[in-house]
Amino acid sequence: MEDGMRQTVASMLKGIERYNPDNLATFERYVEVQSRENSYDLEANLAVLKLYQLNPLSTNLDIICQILLKALTNFPHTDFVLCKCLLSAKLLAEPPIDQIMYLADILERCDFQEFWARVHSRPELCSNIVGFNDSIRKFVCHVVGITFQTIDRGVLAQLLGGVDDQTLKQWVKKYGWKEESNGMIFIANQDENIKTKNITEKIDFESSAAIMAACR
Repeated sequence: MEDGMRQTVASMLKGIERYNPDNLATFERYVEVQSRENSYDLEANLAVLKLYQLNPLSTNLDIICQILLKALTNFPHTDFVLCKCLLSAKLLAEPPIDQIMYLADILERCDFQEFWARVHSRPELCSNIVGFNDSIRKFVCHVVGITFQTIDRGVLAQLLGGVDDQTLKQWVKKYGWKEESNGMIFIANQDENIKTKNITEKIDFESSAAIMAACR
């Protein structure tokens, strides 16, 4: 179903049809397909938000929430900011959109423990987005990978949302990290990721002569 609908929506996104309110119902169904089948189409989702902006009476808060949550799953890319810019201040203050705004804020700050605490306290907020938790865990692993040389396995489990031992091992294996005997996990030697860059500036004779003349 997804491939057929993706092609249909892709044709609708071309030219002026992108702003045709008659296409909104199809776009909204496509958002629900993305949530249900763990797929993602930012361009289509931005078109939905633009149509809501142009046709406020057609606004569907549930669809907006799904779009924003899908955008969260693509951190650290700026999808969420692009979506947010198409929403009015009034909409951003509407529950549960305001809760998703807060989730984005703490996720951007990499306050992962607070993020999971919020998600676990409001399971109904993200439950319709298939693959949501694992998508966020990919972002957590991205941050861990560029930040730590070693990390305590208990701390990593908490950062991943309080996962069990088996799930933790799967994520460690997925990213090629190494469990050590002292309860630590070796991530990477961050010193090796720091590369020096030599900058060579070339100034020809004529330029030097002009500079010297200007200094007289």
